[in-house]
Amino acid sequence: MRSSQCVSRLVRWMLLLVLQLFAQPAIGLRPCALRQYANGPVCVCNVTYCDTLEFVEPTEPGRFLLTSSSSAGLRFALSEGNFTPNAQRRRVNAGDVAITLHPGKRFQTIEGFGGAFTGAVSHNLASLEAPLRENLYKSYYSRTEGIGYRFMRIPIGGCDFDLAPWAYNEWPVDDAYLSNFTVLDERDQAKVSQIQELVRVTGNEDIRFIGAAWSPPRWMKTNNDWTGASRLKPEYYQTWADYHVRYLELMRAAGLNFWAISTGNEPLNGVIGFLFIHFMSLGWTAPEQGRWVGKFLGPTLRKSPVSDVKLFGGDDQRYTFPWWFQLMDQGHPNATSYLDGLAVHWYWDGVAPASLLDQTAARYPDKLLFNTEASLGDKPLQQHRPILGSWDRAESYVLYVLQDLQHSVHGWIDWNLVLDERGGPNYADNYVENAVIVNATSWTEAYKQPIFYGLGHFSRFVLPGSVRFEARSSSSNVLLVAFERPDNRTVLVLYNKATSPTTVRVEDKRYGSVRVRLPARSVHTMLYL
Repeated sequence: MRSSQCVSRLVRWMLLLVLQLFAQPAIGLRPCALRQYANGPVCVCNVTYCDTLEFVEPTEPGRFLLTSSSSAGLRFALSEGNFTPNAQRRRVNAGDVAITLHPGKRFQTIEGFGGAFTGAVSHNLASLEAPLRENLYKSYYSRTEGIGYRFMRIPIGGCDFDLAPWAYNEWPVDDAYLSNFTVLDERDQAKVSQIQELVRVTGNEDIRFIGAAWSPPRWMKTNNDWTGASRLKPEYYQTWADYHVRYLELMRAAGLNFWAISTGNEPLNGVIGFLFIHFMSLGWTAPEQGRWVGKFLGPTLRKSPVSDVKLFGGDDQRYTFPWWFQLMDQGHPNATSYLDGLAVHWYWDGVAPASLLDQTAARYPDKLLFNTEASLGDKPLQQHRPILGSWDRAESYVLYVLQDLQHSVHGWIDWNLVLDERGGPNYADNYVENAVIVNATSWTEAYKQPIFYGLGHFSRFVLPGSVRFEARSSSSNVLLVAFERPDNRTVLVLYNKATSPTTVRVEDKRYGSVRVRLPARSVHTMLYL
C-alpha cells in the first residue's frame, strides 16, 4: 500500500511538472524544478539551473497574460487569452464569481516591493558558489528574469539576524564626537561588495536602499546593554543623529546612495517588548522620539550633505498607528514635519485592523506609507523555523499583502532575502520563515518557497508608479486588488482562498469580459493592455 502511494505521488508531481512546462509560451522561460517535501513542493536552484519569470507583455488591446501559482504545485505558470467584447458576450453563468472594475475611482500610487539585506543574508550569500549566488540575485532583483524587486532594507549596524550584536564606535565609550567612526566596518564593506555584484548581475540600477538602526553602541543607552529596557541618554541625542548621517556619508562614498532611513527599528521593543524580545533594540516613547527627531535628527539630516535622504517614522507594528505620530508632535511640534513616510511592520496585523492604515493615511496625506518588515514563525504557537513547501504560509503573505495594498500602503518590503534551513543565522535564536532557503549543509542548493511566488505575483507586475483603482468581487472567497500601470496596462492580482476551483468573470467595460478558472487555493496575476 505504501509503495503504491509513493508511485501515485510521483506520478502526480510528474504530471504537474509536465503541465507547467506546456503552460509556458516558448520564450526561453525556465520552469520551476519541483522537489516535494512533507508540506509541499519547493523550487530548487543550484549553480547550473534556476527557474525564471520571463514573458512577453500583451501589446494588443483586450489580450491578457495570466500568471498562476497554486497549492497543488503551479509556480508562475503562464497562459494567454482574450477578452470577449460586450457585443459578443455570451450568457452569464450564474455560478461565476463576478469581478467588477471601476478604473475611475483611484487611490494610492505604488513605489515598489523589496527585501532586507541583513548580516545573516550576507553570511549565507558569501558561503555560496558564485553561479548560485548570481541566480538568487536575478531571482529577486532582475526585471526581466526575476520578480523585479526595487527596494532593499539594510540594518545600520547590527540586528538580530547577525552572527553577533554590533554597532559602530563601540570604543571608545562616551565618545560624543564618534572619533572611531571614520570608515565602514568590514561587515558593511562585505555587504557593499555583494550589493554591487547584485547590481552588476541584474542590471538593476534603480534599487532604493532604506536604512534602519536597531541599537546604538551600548554606552549611549541607559541600561548599557544591547537589549532590555532602555532609553537613549539625553546627552547623546545629537551624537545619535550624527551617527546616522555619518553612516549615510560613508555608504555614499562607498557607492551606495540611500533613498531613506527610519527613526529606528521597533522602538517599543525597548519599552515593553523586552519582556519577550531579546535582541538589539533601543526604547523610545513617542514624545521622546518626537523631541529627538524634531530637535536633533530632522535638522541634522536636512543640513547635511545627504539631505536628499528621506526619513520614515514608526518602523513598528500596526497597532501603533496613528497615535504614535500624534504623540511625537506632542514631544516636539515640528517632529512629523521632518518625516517623508511612515513605516509599519506586519507581525500583529491579525489583531490590529487595516482601517488603522487608512486613518493614518487620511491624517497624514503627504506621507508615504510602507510596510518595511514581515516574516512568519515568530509567534509562540508557530514553528520557529522554515517549513519547506508550506503553501499555508504563502497564503498568509498573499492575504496580508493584498490587505495592505487595499488600505493605502505605497510599498511593501519583506524581511531577510536568504536564510538557512534553520531560519538564520541569528545570535538571539530568533529563527523565522523565509521566501528563499539555502542548504547550509552542502551550500550547493537553494529552495524557493511558495512565499517567493506569492510575493512575485505583486512585485513583478505592479510596477512603480502604478495606481490602485477600485475592484470588487462578488465572493468573499476571491480577493483581489487592481492597478493601472504607467504603461497603461492593467494588473489584477486575484487570490482564490477556497478549497475548490472557482470560475471568475472579469468585467472591464473597455474590453468586455473574460471567464477564468482558478484552481483551489491559488493566486494569479492578470496583465492586459
